[in-house]
Amino acid sequence: MQCEACYTPLPEKAACPHCGATIQSDASFCGQCGADLRTHSHQAADASPPPESPAVPESIAAEEPSEAKLSSPERVPLSVAAAATAVESPSSAEPAAQPARSAKPAASEMPAGDVPASEVSASEVSASEVFAPQTQLQRSAARLLHVQTDAILELPQQLSLVRIGKPNERIPPDLDISGFPDSEIVSRVHASIRVEGDLYYIEDVGSSNGTYINNLPLPSGNRHRLRPGDRIALGKGDKVSFIFQFA
Repeated sequence: MQCEACYTPLPEKAACPHCGATIQSDASFCGQCGADLRTHSHQAADASPPPESPAVPESIAAEEPSEAKLSSPERVPLSVAAAATAVESPSSAEPAAQPARSAKPAASEMPAGDVPASEVSASEVSASEVFAPQTQLQRSAARLLHVQTDAILELPQQLSLVRIGKPNERIPPDLDISGFPDSEIVSRVHASIRVEGDLYYIEDVGSSNGTYINNLPLPSGNRHRLRPGDRIALGKGDKVSFIFQFA
């Protein structure tokens, strides 16, 4: 009957005659099913039977507003009207006063930046194509760091096979080792590095003093996949050594 905290009188409760939900006794609409409770009270007061009409389900008849109610100046709460619309069957006809909604949203209703593809002008499309950044794939530059002098030899990026050795008349080297200390132990055609995509493989091509990878001999004709930090020694004694790196 009253609030236990502030002792404010509480409204009386009743049950909705359509769905049985608990509502206030003076409510005009059911907040659960949206039924018009005023129509139900008027029909209960009128004892005379109503004129025969086409059979319509009671829930739909109670939910559809009459023309008199639509023209009535009394405003229906938004929450109650929304609940009544949600309960309506999809097969029931919409009121004639409600304007038909267009399937295409207006420009003012669309979020900023969302423009239909059909409305983009040809100039905008051409401008976006002209100024769109082009993706360029760049391969990491590999290099050899000479351990004894800290000199750096860049591997040519345009070559798929890089030959290592000293100047000769048969196969000129792509990486000349003749200027480094103790280069006399390096053969004129000593080793080669083959590039396959982002992978690098080194191979001894029949040198006199051999090629060593991380202090282990590399058999002639076999190739080793190079990884950053690998130590390459051209000849015995680790006198001409390089560290494989990526720039």
